[in-house]
Amino acid sequence: MEFRVLRYFLTVAREGSITKAADYLHVTQPTLSRQLKDLEKALGKKLFNRSSHNIILTEEGLFLRKRAEEIIDMVDKTEAELNSMEETIGGEVYIGGGETDAMRMIARAAKELQLSYQNIRFHLYSGNEDDVTERLDKGLLDFGILIQPADLSKYNYINIPAKDVWGVVMRKDSPLAFKDALQAVDLVNVPLICSRQAMKDTFSKNEFADWFGEDFDKLNVVTTYNLAYNAAIMVEEGIGYALVLDKIVNTSIDSNLCFRPLEPRLESGLNIVWKKHQVFSSAADMFIKKFQEKFSNCLSDI
Repeated sequence: MEFRVLRYFLTVAREGSITKAADYLHVTQPTLSRQLKDLEKALGKKLFNRSSHNIILTEEGLFLRKRAEEIIDMVDKTEAELNSMEETIGGEVYIGGGETDAMRMIARAAKELQLSYQNIRFHLYSGNEDDVTERLDKGLLDFGILIQPADLSKYNYINIPAKDVWGVVMRKDSPLAFKDALQAVDLVNVPLICSRQAMKDTFSKNEFADWFGEDFDKLNVVTTYNLAYNAAIMVEEGIGYALVLDKIVNTSIDSNLCFRPLEPRLESGLNIVWKKHQVFSSAADMFIKKFQEKFSNCLSDI
């Protein structure tokens, strides 16, 4: 498979039309159609179901789209890193992580680095632990920001000197909004919106199960979420109470939502991780050194 043909395939998959894709790519429709047929022949798989107006990916086509996106991302990343070697100091740094206020520490280190080296660029990817570690393992990210508890056995890592505080986001007119903090008993009989990652970790690492104690099995989890923005919308629409990290959802005076911490307090540590035996680009190497230098007084290397 040629990278050029994979880019053609992804454009057709995105546009859903040979005509639109050909216009976008500035190639003729017969040329594009021939390239796609040659790709299907080479793979021995039908990638599209074609009609007079549009094309729809088959199951094999959907699989190839996911893999092609990863391949093209890796090619682009590699080309950028190779090109950066020709510059005095520059390049790309790829960082993935969940929603956490600790990303401010990453931003501060990045800002300091860019003040000295304007040719360094940062690319952020948001996702849960599974999303981030998958991309790390495939070489699509240089660093991941993982919220504890997380499996760190495959990675080099350092602790981030910050803690995320767990609590509940609710509407300001909710019956529990008058409380300063919420205990497990407060949450037993209300509809909960919970992080899929947190609930999955509960069964293996028992962080939330320990906090809820015997009440854990009584919880009424009506919705799970991946990233908190959509969870906040569900709360606003009256679906339930969202168990989230502090400072992720807008709970300002102009918002309809408020945040109440759990009592007793439940916190999660954070780590910045990278693959063992990772060969960094010059930009990525400078970033991790800047991060360690900036927070050296409170970092604990493991």
